[in-house]
Amino acid sequence: MDYVRILKQADIFYDLSDTQLQMVASLCGERHCKMGETIFEEQSASDDLYVIARGEVDILINPGIVGAQPAQAEPVTIATLRSGQIFGEIALVDQGLRSAGARSASNDTLLLVIPREKLLSLCDTYPDLGYRIMRNVAADLAMKMRNADLTIRQHLLWGAQQYR
Repeated sequence: MDYVRILKQADIFYDLSDTQLQMVASLCGERHCKMGETIFEEQSASDDLYVIARGEVDILINPGIVGAQPAQAEPVTIATLRSGQIFGEIALVDQGLRSAGARSASNDTLLLVIPREKLLSLCDTYPDLGYRIMRNVAADLAMKMRNADLTIRQHLLWGAQQYR
């Protein structure tokens, strides 16, 4: 499989040279998932970054964690990601607990798995590469935060109008 071609599709690897992409590709492992298979649970340890090579992945949250009423037994899908998109990138920043869960949303989903420690070691060894990746991770997270802010604002606006 051509890992470099797949990595080129991911925004966090934007502006990397072919040599830099090959170095990142050398860190990648593969994970095959079937429809409905849990990739990781919300609130679990975070050590890996994932790039979707093929298929789809649902990102899930459990509203019960924040005391939503009525308590829901099932997680809620907040996003469906497709080939070339990444998830698990917060693990690169803080290695805290996962802020959401991930589950395969198609048969034969193929993920590239990049271990946090190996990627950070590569970034330390090659500061230019590290700077570019971390700049792109920051831009990716900022975009996701802006989208989440917009969703919260819409929810608050629609919720306020609902009670008028």
